Amino acid sequence: MMTGLLWVSTALVAQEQRPPVQHPAYGPNDTIVVYATVMPDGTLVPTSALPVVEVVGKWPRQLARQQRKMTRLRNAVYVTYPYAREASRVIIYINKRLAGMTNEKARREFIKSQEKELKEAFGDKITQLSVYQGKVLMKLINRETGVNVYDILKEYKGGVNARLWQTIAFVFGSNLKQPYDPKGEDAEMEGYVKEVEALYGR
Repeated sequence: MMTGLLWVSTALVAQEQRPPVQHPAYGPNDTIVVYATVMPDGTLVPTSALPVVEVVGKWPRQLARQQRKMTRLRNAVYVTYPYAREASRVIIYINKRLAGMTNEKARREFIKSQEKELKEAFGDKITQLSVYQGKVLMKLINRETGVNVYDILKEYKGGVNARLWQTIAFVFGSNLKQPYDPKGEDAEMEGYVKEVEALYGR
C-alpha cells in the first residue's frame, strides 16, 4: 500500500499502469486535502497520520537511584563551579603578590584583606550550600588550583586553622585533603565540569 496526498497517489497509480482512479465529484464543501491510501484494486481510502506516541515503562529501582545520583552531582557541579573558578583566580593573584612580600605582617594583612573580599562576595551564598555541595566545591577547588583545600588553609591561615577545619570537615563526613581524579573516581564529575566550561567559553 502507498500513502500520500491525493494527487500524489493518483500519479503513482498512473506510473504503475493501474486503471485510472475515478475521483468523485467535488462538492461545494470539499475543500480539505487529506492523505489517502491506494488499495490494490485502485480505490482510494482516506487515511489519517497519528502522532508518534512513546510508551516508557517504569525504571528499575537501581536505574532510578543511579539517575537521581547523576542528577544530584550534575546540579552540584553547576552550582559550585563558579565559586571554584573564582577561588582559583584569587589564589593565583595572592600567590603572585606574596612572592614579592618579605614582611610577615604585610603578608598576613594582605591575605586577610583578600579573605574579607571573598566573604563579602560569596559568604552568604557559600554558607547556603549543602554538605554534599561543599564536598563537590572542595573537589573543584583542587581541580582548578592543583592544591587541596587543607594545604591552601595551611599556607594562608596556618597549620592550626587547617587542622581545625579538617576536624570539622570530618564531623560532616568530608575531608579537606580529598584529591581530584578526573580519569578515575571523579570521571563523571569531570564530564559535567566540561559542560559548564563550555558555557563559560573555556
